[in-house]
Amino acid sequence: MSLSTSMWSGVTGLLAHGDKMGVIGNNLANVNTVGYKSARMDFEDLLYTSIGTGAGNSQLGQGVRAEAILSDFSQGGFQTTSETTDLAISGTGFFTVHDRNNQATYYTRAGNFRFDRDGYLVDPHNYAVQGWMVDTATLRAMRNNGETVSQIPMMGSVTDVRLDTLALAAQATTTVTLASNLDPRTASKSTSSTDPFFSLFQSYNYNPARPDDAPLSETAFGFQNTLKIYDQRGGAHDLTVYYDKVSDVSGREYWEYMVCTNPAADGRQFDVNGAIENMSSNSKAGVLMLGTLAFDDAGGLQNITAYTINATSLTSPVSDLGNWTLASVSDSGYPIFTANFRSVSGGSVPTASNAVSISLNMGIRSLSSTWSTSATSADLIGTSHLSNASALQGFDTNAVTFNNISTTNYEAASAPLFVSQDGYPPGTLQSVSVSQDGVLTGRYSNGQVQELYVITLADFASPWGLKRDGGNLFSQTRESGDAVVGRANTGRLGSVASNSLEASNVDMAREMVDMIQTQRGFQANSKVITTADTMLSEVLQLKR
Repeated sequence: MSLSTSMWSGVTGLLAHGDKMGVIGNNLANVNTVGYKSARMDFEDLLYTSIGTGAGNSQLGQGVRAEAILSDFSQGGFQTTSETTDLAISGTGFFTVHDRNNQATYYTRAGNFRFDRDGYLVDPHNYAVQGWMVDTATLRAMRNNGETVSQIPMMGSVTDVRLDTLALAAQATTTVTLASNLDPRTASKSTSSTDPFFSLFQSYNYNPARPDDAPLSETAFGFQNTLKIYDQRGGAHDLTVYYDKVSDVSGREYWEYMVCTNPAADGRQFDVNGAIENMSSNSKAGVLMLGTLAFDDAGGLQNITAYTINATSLTSPVSDLGNWTLASVSDSGYPIFTANFRSVSGGSVPTASNAVSISLNMGIRSLSSTWSTSATSADLIGTSHLSNASALQGFDTNAVTFNNISTTNYEAASAPLFVSQDGYPPGTLQSVSVSQDGVLTGRYSNGQVQELYVITLADFASPWGLKRDGGNLFSQTRESGDAVVGRANTGRLGSVASNSLEASNVDMAREMVDMIQTQRGFQANSKVITTADTMLSEVLQLKR
């Protein structure tokens, strides 16, 4: 009985070591497989039978069997590639891919992704990589407000990463940021005996019959900033902000500013006493906003006023300062104006239904949508404010916030500190990149860099419980637990490396040693069988 048992114990040893050799062979076969995670087989002893011995009942083993095949999820090395869509995860996590045919979801460490003809980012099985779309509107608002963007905002649920168009539509300018230093040593260049805080406006005179003549003399202002802005079709237009010093009272300094564009591009229309008047033929054509800047005795921006034309029906000429009333305040807290470059009906004032409004950011914004000044129109600010400038405190001082960069009044040459605008002409996709946070960014021919998607990473309570589906894919099981989905560099999830692939984590030296041990174990178990056979032969010889 025990000879037969020993023979079958040897058989179990042969079977178990044969299976382990299969695991080793599979590891070595995948030594160059992208993202492959090696496995190992652990043995356990089989059942025991009780036998009588001089010491009482004892147990006799029945052999061996495979206890478990465990995956090794340790980090593999990185291989550098020339493709930006080759991705590797440094640390914990899996990429998520979606089979669009049977709606199955898989997880992988192999990031050899490419865009297919339909614009989907896919793996070699044509399964779509998953991610979140970037909330471009929120991101745009954050940047316009001067906020530090620590995490790219996302919207919606996880979806297929797809560039459904290679074109980037034109974006009209909605925010202009102009932060400058205005030298307090600069003398006033324009003066007015009646409206000293709007002397630039009084000096401005456009002659439609001589469109090439500058409407404002170069000697009429102390400083200017000019930048390109864009209309809703991507047409480029010059926007110029003129500055001129007005007064210095008790250490505080006051400047006026005027926002202008090319007079011929001014597409606004107004009804003046029943007659439709095109601004492009008006002497004030191109003037979009008037205002004042107040600086404290340390040279910091203290407050601002802003005036635009807010009514389409006027009873007096556009040049009447009484028609220039307090500008609307955007949701971001900046005064707004419009030029109506496309001459759109219902787009000539910022509050009109079709207006393409532009916010002016000089580094100061209000948390309130209303103004606190009593000067509701520009004509209410007169010569008395040269010594009493209370009306120049436009924003509620309790609701004012300042950006990191704002207009200043330091004793240094007048110069731009920061100039930007958020519009752009149409463009086509030139290239893509992926950041360590898994943000897929497109670079376009118009110079724009736009965040498009945030690549999804997934983690599991027990990745050892994942089912291997071949093709470098894993699928979720009850033993693995549900996938915990997140973005790279958050929680336990690792970072993403572009232009890289994770190599197999198979340790060849370890596998070769395991192979030798497995081979010797197989040989030893075969000897058990042959030895038991010899002993049985001896038993049969007893008959003779």
